[in-house]
Amino acid sequence: MRVISGEKKGLSIKPVPGVSTRPTTDKVKESIFNMIGPYFNGGLALDLYAGSGGLGIESLSRGVEKVIFVDQDRKAVQTIKENLKQCGLSEQTEVYRNDSDRALKALIKRELAFSLIFLDPPYAKQKLSSDISIISDHGLLEKEGMIVCEHDAKVEMPDKINELTRIRAETYGDTTITIFEHDKD
Repeated sequence: MRVISGEKKGLSIKPVPGVSTRPTTDKVKESIFNMIGPYFNGGLALDLYAGSGGLGIESLSRGVEKVIFVDQDRKAVQTIKENLKQCGLSEQTEVYRNDSDRALKALIKRELAFSLIFLDPPYAKQKLSSDISIISDHGLLEKEGMIVCEHDAKVEMPDKINELTRIRAETYGDTTITIFEHDKD
């Protein structure tokens, strides 16, 4: 695994040890950023099921100003911190060990709004519609922001969740990337 483009292009990223996480392949990562970017002019991103931190690190390399990383796995959090240090990105980040529900509640209390949110939960435990509903209900996504979901290709995401609309879905093997943004009306 490596940073594909931007300021940190070519730096390698360590995967989380063991089999508890499934890293986003470079091909899928490149496709994601071609859909949503490919580059950014600042902004705050959330990598909610961060794993090794690959999606958040890629967004920092491509111009996002700051990323908050969250994962409930202790080994994942340690790996994220090591990857951020290796890439020289620790100053632009916050890293938390927490489950997604608690993390979202904490972010709501801080009254944060993100320009980019990555949701890549373990396929067997995915509750993307619920997460997106909470994000929508509590204003965690900026008006021009996007939510990028990575999920099993067998999972069909709804066209609309509260105030958010699915604008694109692309499948790569057994992985589908679905993107939501605010209604444009």
